[in-house]
Amino acid sequence: MGGFIILLIPIGIIFFFLLLSSFFTVKQQTAALIENFGKFNSIRTSGLQFKIPIVQRIAGRVNLKIQQLDVMVETKTKDDVFVRLKISVQFQVIKEKVYDAFYKLENPHDQITSYVFDVVRAEVPKMKLDDVFERKDDIAIAVKTELNEAMINYGYDIIKTLVTDIDPDVQVKAAMNRINAAEREKVAAEYEAEAERIKIVAKARAEAESKRLQGQGIADQRREIARGLEESVDVLNNVGINSQEASALIVVTQHYDTLQSIGEETNTNLILLPNSPQAGSNMLNDMIASFVASNQIGEQMKKENAAKGITKQKRKTPPPRPAEGDDLKY
Repeated sequence: MGGFIILLIPIGIIFFFLLLSSFFTVKQQTAALIENFGKFNSIRTSGLQFKIPIVQRIAGRVNLKIQQLDVMVETKTKDDVFVRLKISVQFQVIKEKVYDAFYKLENPHDQITSYVFDVVRAEVPKMKLDDVFERKDDIAIAVKTELNEAMINYGYDIIKTLVTDIDPDVQVKAAMNRINAAEREKVAAEYEAEAERIKIVAKARAEAESKRLQGQGIADQRREIARGLEESVDVLNNVGINSQEASALIVVTQHYDTLQSIGEETNTNLILLPNSPQAGSNMLNDMIASFVASNQIGEQMKKENAAKGITKQKRKTPPPRPAEGDDLKY
């Protein structure tokens, strides 16, 4: 009896462990595939699951979460520039096709990578380097379309494909930077030249306006001076001073006003020629005499012209005709 009990103890232990191995858990967003002696039996989802010991086993587990695979592809563009592109593929196993995803593909990552290489090396050589940067979305769409058509049969859904990096050769990048810098310097030079042109035009317009106003001011000044001289001559004529004497007096007055204005300035020089003590007074006297003589000559010419006009008028007048009845003497 004691030996029988001793024999039951290891059998019970073995049975206990077999019972424990019959239960297993499946994590959330995961699927477990059960096989009976190597043949597919069922797919178990998340939670506590049961399997027949020895007969059934867990063949594998499939991740149902969205996964990402980064693929680096090196190719050349239409303008013979080698460039490296980083393609990020986001994919997910379709819940209804867990069997296909597990049994049809040995290594899905390698399969996706091959398709990415094939599509990128078919699309990028059709584009120039600048177009690769501008049309990277077109490359991503082409990769996604090709992958979807191929991987849907294996139970994989391609969620999104992204071109996350475009890396040309170092020398090419340096050349592109120099081109960009030169272009920006060109634009800056054009703006500076335009600004300088605007300054010059504005300055020329300001100078023209200044000259116009200055000329108008001088004209107004001379007009007022002439009006003032006319009034001064009229005033002097009213007190018995003729036009020649009044003009000479005004010239003398203006001469001394000019000397006074020059004397009021500290940084002015006055040169009187010729270099003799009485040069100033002689020059003024000569100027007055010349002005008076000119006026006298002008008055004399006016009188002569007036006399000639009267003579011509008399010559043009016909002699009086004799009255009727007068005797004609022969």
